[in-house]
Amino acid sequence: MTKSGEITAIQLYEKLKQAWSLETSSKWQPDNPARGQCSVTAIAVHDILGGDILKTRTPGGTHFYNRLNDIKWDLTVSQFDQPVPYEDLPSSREEALADTSPDLYAALIRRLDL
Repeated sequence: MTKSGEITAIQLYEKLKQAWSLETSSKWQPDNPARGQCSVTAIAVHDILGGDILKTRTPGGTHFYNRLNDIKWDLTVSQFDQPVPYEDLPSSREEALADTSPDLYAALIRRLDL
């Protein structure tokens, strides 16, 4: 946490890595904890830090990530074994939530324990 009590993107990432689980995505794997976490993570980052939710198309479907202060933050990129073709298409909290569920998002927020 910063002196002002606000969390930074790096601090949030460290907490997210500990929070990701089968409770937050049915695609989660111990050897690939970011797998399937992009939607819930993009929403959590947006809700906690603000910024924009972006999306791109990948062979596995739509991938969500964030932009904070004109910097792209893809906190779940480690799930991929090949480069991501970032299109930086505008998205929204609602569109990312449609790719997951309110229950999975609630589990992530609870597990973050902020």
